[in-house]
Amino acid sequence: MLAIATAHPLLAEVVVVDDGSTDGTADIVRRFPSVRLITCPVNRGKSAAMAEGIAAAQNELLMLLDADLKGLASEHITALAAPVLSGAADVSLSLRQNSLLLFRAIGLDFVSGERVVRKELLSEALKEIHRLPRFGIEVFMNRLIIERRLSIAVTHWPKVTQARKTEKLGYWAGIRAEWRMIADLLKVSYPLALLSQTCHLFSLRVDHDGHAPFFVRIKSPRDNAV
Repeated sequence: MLAIATAHPLLAEVVVVDDGSTDGTADIVRRFPSVRLITCPVNRGKSAAMAEGIAAAQNELLMLLDADLKGLASEHITALAAPVLSGAADVSLSLRQNSLLLFRAIGLDFVSGERVVRKELLSEALKEIHRLPRFGIEVFMNRLIIERRLSIAVTHWPKVTQARKTEKLGYWAGIRAEWRMIADLLKVSYPLALLSQTCHLFSLRVDHDGHAPFFVRIKSPRDNAV
């Protein structure tokens, strides 16, 4: 994934947060001299790691990408950035091939980790993000988006998947990790509130057909940086 991100003309900087990993992540990142590596000595979870990356980013727009994506290509990055760079939407979210069936059916993944947002939306709330449960960042971001009534474009990624925790950790350890993630989501918001949040996000979509990918032609990629 880093090979794709570092070569993309729309990405002016790439920041990787190594959240206390033990799998040699930092060694891999160091093969890409242009990437800024932030190393956390202790694993504190996704929310805290994201806060570190947000604080370090220098550009006005942020593209947030989970590190365990498979099948990511240059055109996927372009498609995710395009609606925000063109002004067609305030926020862009991905809809991956292996998003939950329900999310694919309604055309919106409310916990998508791949987004384009303005840095100011999150930098103003860094202290709150640091206090979130380990996996509460997406639900928290959704709350900010809804409060500000920001328009949303959904970018379909039919050939991109995310590695499940069972693939990375083994079956039983992966199942436990999945349940911990669900528990964290429920700490941030109650089940009915999560349903309400999804409905609010759907109402903010600017591409309501839910079928065709949202494509925008970008005249000069170098004039805009994410």
